[in-house]
Amino acid sequence: MNSDANLAQAAQQMQETFAQGLKQVMGAMAGGGLGAAPGFAQIGMSDAQSAMPPLQIDPLKLLEIQKTYLEDISKLWNSGLQASTQGSTDRRFAAEAWHQNPVSQFAASAYLLNARALMGLADAVEGDEKTKARVRFAVEQAMAAAAPSNFLALNAEAQKKAIDTQGESIAQGLTNLLHDMKQGHVSMTDESVFEVGKNVATTEGAVVFENEFFQLIEYKPLTAKVYERPFLLVPPCINKFYILDLQPDNSLIRYAVAQGHRTFVVSWRNPDESMAEKTWDDYIEHAAIKAIEVTQQITGAKTINALGFCVGGTILATALAVLAARGDNPVASATFLTALLEFSDTGILDIFIDEQSVSYREMQMGQGGLLKGQDLASTFSFLRPNDLVWNYVVGNYLKGETPPPFDLLYWNSDSTNLPGPFYAWYLRNTYFENNLAKPGKLTVCGQKVDLGKLNMPTYIYGSREDHIVPVGGAYASTQVLPGKKRFVMGASGHIAGVINPPAKKKRSYWTHDKLPQGKFPAAQADWLKGATEHPGSWWTDWSDWLKGHAGKQIAAPKTYGSRGHKAIEPAPGRYVKAKA
Repeated sequence: MNSDANLAQAAQQMQETFAQGLKQVMGAMAGGGLGAAPGFAQIGMSDAQSAMPPLQIDPLKLLEIQKTYLEDISKLWNSGLQASTQGSTDRRFAAEAWHQNPVSQFAASAYLLNARALMGLADAVEGDEKTKARVRFAVEQAMAAAAPSNFLALNAEAQKKAIDTQGESIAQGLTNLLHDMKQGHVSMTDESVFEVGKNVATTEGAVVFENEFFQLIEYKPLTAKVYERPFLLVPPCINKFYILDLQPDNSLIRYAVAQGHRTFVVSWRNPDESMAEKTWDDYIEHAAIKAIEVTQQITGAKTINALGFCVGGTILATALAVLAARGDNPVASATFLTALLEFSDTGILDIFIDEQSVSYREMQMGQGGLLKGQDLASTFSFLRPNDLVWNYVVGNYLKGETPPPFDLLYWNSDSTNLPGPFYAWYLRNTYFENNLAKPGKLTVCGQKVDLGKLNMPTYIYGSREDHIVPVGGAYASTQVLPGKKRFVMGASGHIAGVINPPAKKKRSYWTHDKLPQGKFPAAQADWLKGATEHPGSWWTDWSDWLKGHAGKQIAAPKTYGSRGHKAIEPAPGRYVKAKA
């Protein structure tokens, strides 16, 4: 481009391209086409038509956006190939190579300008909150995919690396692409470095029970004495349990054992076709309730302490409500980590859920089938497309880089399937209709479910930047559980907020110890107004709380299991090693 006329023409063409893209996005949204996008259909939205009304934008806001855009595009035209992104904080264009290549610099500047305009249009859309959220999400996805950094012809940093390596980076990028196509997902870490049971999930223990749903692992005590009341962890069945046992220095499981708790963990089976007809009731009766019973049988304890993480918390609460309806209260205290029991605030995931999408899933797999683990993993990755998708596309394929070893991202890529009937029931009765929080609305395992009967002490944790379980959604459990409660908010997100060992001395957490008569305000924002921030990990606060419900200390057991439940194999067991 050697003249302002050429630059103007190029900018105009680029703007027309973006405008056409927005038109397509808006059309897809209006017709329910979001479900056709990568990964989105797996959580709820399908190719079925959504009852979404035509999109409208306030004419005055539209004029304001157009005026601002024309002013900005004129400045860009006038700057020509001297356009600069140096004032931008966007990491995608931060490398020096972008500033040294005028064509790439102009492309990045035009992209950022168009992105601002399109997001402005998305924010100006009139309608209910779900409609507006869907539009914003769709535009964010389109903009993330259209970034010039995603294309070798415009990515100055990738081009420079190709020149510096004499084409080797391009060859390696093609090799990486073929490798990822073969394995079925984009590599986020060097997966060859890790092996479950060898350098992740290494806390010593043994499988002491198994059925077709789960294995129960008992861990070897690290103290001479243990608390008399055993401790059972129920992780989410949409992931593998070893997020709680990645490495010795960040293992919540090992931390609990080191605190003197006789610790048991549910390791979910990765469902195959033999489990394609399993239901929510099956998982409650034959997994959660069974795990509680076996833990009691092995230890001889009348009551235990239990923890549910994410969906594991929803499963645990449902199981406890079923047991309460049967007149049984085997859990002395319950911990809920980033778990939803009341589903009014589900964050970004709400945009995928409506009557048609839920009905579609019920029709598709409500009577049988499997939701593939990689489909669900793709959905969660696209909730943060720049960080969890395009970042790796650029690094792996355009730059020919191998992502560094990272245990958490290895776990994140180790996906699990879900039985279709289980998933369809879960979608309708929790995310869509919020029935779990309605006393007596649901019948599970033949019992009317009422969370209001769970009057044991509870520890409820939410992460401030959680995009899977918003902190307000986690906090809402304080409004449905009647017993003595403690709510704690941690910094960071769904995983990093939870996996925050004290030794790292990272982040912070908030408590509120001056609530009048222990009454929690209805909104988490009101709770936060009187909360106190503490540096470091919430684990120490939770540990102190749990010890108060663990009973006296007794001699640690010398062997795993009991006469009726002998050790089957060493931890972490076979089930966690099965690939989806």
